[in-house]
Amino acid sequence: MKIAIVCYPTFGGSGVVATELGLALAQQGHEIHFITYKQPVRLEALSENLHFHEVNVPDYPLFQFQPYELALSSKLVDMVKLHKIEVLHVHYAIPHAYAAYMAKKMLQDQGINLPIVTTLHGTDITLVGSHPFYKSAVEFSINHSDCVTSVSESLKMDTLDLFDIRNDIKVIPNFVDFNKHSNHNEDCERHVIAPAHERIISHVSNFRSVKRILDVVQVFEKIVKEVPAKLIMVGEGPDKQAAMDYCLEHGIADSVKFIGKSNQVFEVLCYSDLFILPSETESFGLAALEAMMMRVPVISSNTGGLSEVNIEGKTGYLFDVGDVDGMADKSIALLQDDVLLEEFKNNAENEARKFDLNQIVGRYVAVYQEALENQ
Repeated sequence: MKIAIVCYPTFGGSGVVATELGLALAQQGHEIHFITYKQPVRLEALSENLHFHEVNVPDYPLFQFQPYELALSSKLVDMVKLHKIEVLHVHYAIPHAYAAYMAKKMLQDQGINLPIVTTLHGTDITLVGSHPFYKSAVEFSINHSDCVTSVSESLKMDTLDLFDIRNDIKVIPNFVDFNKHSNHNEDCERHVIAPAHERIISHVSNFRSVKRILDVVQVFEKIVKEVPAKLIMVGEGPDKQAAMDYCLEHGIADSVKFIGKSNQVFEVLCYSDLFILPSETESFGLAALEAMMMRVPVISSNTGGLSEVNIEGKTGYLFDVGDVDGMADKSIALLQDDVLLEEFKNNAENEARKFDLNQIVGRYVAVYQEALENQ
């Protein structure tokens, strides 16, 4: 199949999943075309089956805000005609599904039927989509997609609660690629980060308020009083400075490393003994799943789709949002018990294997075939 993928080309979960999916589909022999405003961060190399087309938005003084949706729709029309693309897979309802619908209608006027598959990832529904300014557009885009998927059962339920949806929504979870990252633990040079007697704790996110970054450092502050440890913070965002200031003010700055955005996430995770994800909401929790793949137990909030990934008392622990004391107490108990920690590490890896790429990609291919058959 010739498949076009539209996504945000950033470090966020939706962009990562879309890129990894496209890479896997290309390896299976499908022709994949990424269409977005810059090359996705995990799309490191192009090939015969893997293409990138940049969406340029001309800077017109007439517009206070440049019309990306219009530029994307036009680019989609051009690329579909040029490369004879058969299926369009858009990640995020707006602006991508909205732009895809406009492209579909333009193509229909030229006798071309292009099926649209829309994958819902989270904030396009729970944050942006539920805003009164955008709700009608999101609802319209979902209902006019040919097939709709959601990354978790929780997100599916949220979508049905927030919108009047006539389309069926199939749950296809996010995934990880064990083959791609299987060598990280073997090559892990842990001593570079911390001496053998110290535990290593990590967090990866975009450092927005929804990720509750201060909760991460506050949990660690309590841990380090009982267990020698280092905290590795991966990411950039508006709450980073506040977290750095907190560490300085509370005397833990020497034990916390902020390393910014990085393509070396799995190298960090291979060092880690524990992963903390205290988010206010997570539609799936891809960061938690990636940690589990690397044999890292997860301390997380019990929100959204996290309980579908992090299994209470098996791969980690789940807590009410904001329960810093509870998270710290369980973290300390786990880090102080070598036998239990090893058991949780094994459980985390085994549970993550249920979300291996090879288990998931075929389900997307089946959706593409269904969308084509229904044209």
